[in-house]
Amino acid sequence: MSVSTATNETAVPRTISPLMTFLFAAACGLVAANLYYSQPLAGLISADLGFTPAATGLIVTLTQIGYGLGLLLIAPLGDLLENRRLVLVLTLASAAALIGAAFSSTPSLFLFASLCIGLSSVAVQVLVPFAAHMAPDAIRGRVVGNVMSGLLCGIMLSRPLASFIAEASSWHMVYYVTAAIMVGLVAILHTSLPVRVPHTRLGYGKLLASMLHLATTSRVLQRRALYQAGMFGAFSLFWTTTPLLLASPTFCFSQNGIALFALAGAAGAIASPIAGRLADRGLTRAASTLAMLLGMSAFLIGHFATDGSTLAIALLTAAAILLDFGVTTNLVCGQRAIFAISADHRSRLNGLYMATFFAGGALGSAIGGWAYATGGWTMAAWIGFCFPTFAFLLFLTEGRGK
Repeated sequence: MSVSTATNETAVPRTISPLMTFLFAAACGLVAANLYYSQPLAGLISADLGFTPAATGLIVTLTQIGYGLGLLLIAPLGDLLENRRLVLVLTLASAAALIGAAFSSTPSLFLFASLCIGLSSVAVQVLVPFAAHMAPDAIRGRVVGNVMSGLLCGIMLSRPLASFIAEASSWHMVYYVTAAIMVGLVAILHTSLPVRVPHTRLGYGKLLASMLHLATTSRVLQRRALYQAGMFGAFSLFWTTTPLLLASPTFCFSQNGIALFALAGAAGAIASPIAGRLADRGLTRAASTLAMLLGMSAFLIGHFATDGSTLAIALLTAAAILLDFGVTTNLVCGQRAIFAISADHRSRLNGLYMATFFAGGALGSAIGGWAYATGGWTMAAWIGFCFPTFAFLLFLTEGRGK
């Protein structure tokens, strides 16, 4: 081992304190939230900036496309560039993109800002492998689970927060506030994060080429990514269609009512540290089985929530919690498994893992919107049930040997 490599290995502490774990979790949650503020604001933004009805969907889609590109083109740089600096640059870029969105006066400017918000938000997927590097093997699952709980809280709380701020002020204020949060986060991370210089000495082109090799040769990565694609497809379908159901004449929920319902999903974030501990104890198979069964059960329960009654609302709330528990548990188990493949490839493995199940989520959203428009909530719920069922049937083919 060279002197430089030895120095690089000691740049990051061999353990991670509870306070540092909390910082990683909070940072992931705050940055990941940037991806979802536009979802409840799409109608307001469209009316204010003069989007055509056909182009309104691009408000959310461009952000997601940017994030998907970032997973494949930027997140792998965590295996190549010094991690602390990369996180700070991406978080500053997020602040700039959010300010750009706030000041946008035309659809084209806002869509460009949305694309940049998605690209820069992959700072999250640099932070997660960064935390995994700092954690000893014995507690890596627990640390990843705790960090992911922060990320998931950010995702689930972002939509109600955006709705509340927009109702109290305007959609512009949502982006002003979140840009200020990003600037403050940069200041905190600058003084708190350790330096981590990766061992990889590849050029950028070879770094991306190595991802193709990982994608085609790692069975663990392939399987865990497909399992989570099924689970996240169900998650995206549920959260795409339930706001439509709740806003329908059957339920007559206001925007704030839908925002409050979304808070129920945040309860699933507590599953992350539990899943991480189970994975650390070698119980990944049992935890994954439970996760997929919870996903299927959520849609079976939610299928009966059609009449707008108090019972129907309770069933939908229970379905949201069960589904989020299942998706979160399977996500953390998958990350624990892929991070064990190779320490030097964690950012690339994580980028591939996230990009694959993100594609599953995009498919779930698209099919969910079509299913609800075609056959209402009943059809959407049955199709939603198929996503975790696919994951579970694929999971059953996995050999029990190591």
